[in-house]
Amino acid sequence: MAEEIRIITFPSVWHAFRAEKILKAAEVPCTLIPVPRELSSSCQGLAAKLDESVLDRALALLDAQQVLMEKRGVAIKK
Repeated sequence: MAEEIRIITFPSVWHAFRAEKILKAAEVPCTLIPVPRELSSSCQGLAAKLDESVLDRALALLDAQQVLMEKRGVAIKK
């Protein structure tokens, strides 16, 4: 079985960069990546890639800071 990662997408690049700053400050490992084709037909935007083990914490931090998110922890294969 292929491993899965979790993806959070945002309505703008600005929200993605803000999320990255908040998560890194809280020592939650994440990487910004282009939005995977499986999640969007356009080739625009950034998404946060996270391990499932930190997803709940990441979502709680971003909610607390009122970061707008579109897709919240969608699983995709590595």
